[in-house]
Amino acid sequence: MTVPTNTIQAVARVGVREDLADKIYELFPDEAPFTKMIGRGSASSTFTEWQIDSLTAASATNAAIQGDDTPNTSRAATTRVGTYTQISTKVVGVSTTVEAVSMAGRKSELARELMKSGRELNTDIEMRASGNYASVAPAAGVAGLTAGALAWLTSNVSRGATGANGGYSAGIVAAATNGTQRASTETLLKTVLQTAWSAGGNIRAAIASGTQKQAMAAFTGLATQRRETGDKTATIVAGADVYVSDFGKVQFVPSRFCSTRDLLLVDPEYWDIADLDGLVVEDLAKTGLAKRKLMRREWALRCKNQAASAVVADLS
Repeated sequence: MTVPTNTIQAVARVGVREDLADKIYELFPDEAPFTKMIGRGSASSTFTEWQIDSLTAASATNAAIQGDDTPNTSRAATTRVGTYTQISTKVVGVSTTVEAVSMAGRKSELARELMKSGRELNTDIEMRASGNYASVAPAAGVAGLTAGALAWLTSNVSRGATGANGGYSAGIVAAATNGTQRASTETLLKTVLQTAWSAGGNIRAAIASGTQKQAMAAFTGLATQRRETGDKTATIVAGADVYVSDFGKVQFVPSRFCSTRDLLLVDPEYWDIADLDGLVVEDLAKTGLAKRKLMRREWALRCKNQAASAVVADLS
């Protein structure tokens, strides 16, 4: 139909208010499962050190002759290890104008961006802490870097062909060398769970990427499981959250920030985040029509004893 002459239409009028929702629909994938499950500590230097120890292997022939002299047994010294702290930062700068104008969905752009920066800082720390990264000593013009969990592990490991351990030596933690990738299998998992248990560890969590989490869900025992919900709807159980091993329950924990090719198996008691300088937010010098704030944290991942944890590496 033809619009009658002089009909007022919104498309041609001045003053039509915009329809902008006073809400921002946020999608913040910032879960940090590894750093959340481990402990907290403190550091007092940029190189934080600790000692590790173990028992002498058990002997079934420990027997003495009646009346015999008893010589001293050999006692191994503790081992001293350490890593460097890392300064993680975020800087937010906003103009005085953007703080003065009325914004939809927030009162302060500076406050909102600081909130986001804090969450981003946590994911940066999670990615470093759970990954295969070497430590780096700080120097003039060189930022110090803490070693990631996968770089520490040398005892309870399963690697693909040509893969090699990293580990601590002479003050530095070297990254592991990637090997030939292979399919994830329950046999690989069971092998390292046994060696970690034999060493005294109690693996409680498996930190896995989405790909590896789905691979573990395909282990024997899940494919035919069904359950009925309250409304009589049949539900397929396709995912696995807990693996009941011969050595205890292991929680399968998905992480968006861990290695996609490695399965990190953790005894949380033997890891912590040590802060040299905890989370700080401070003003930076004002040089013009803007406000700037620095968010910083100086921290290190400490592996209290790598023999308590494990890795199944080089998974496809």
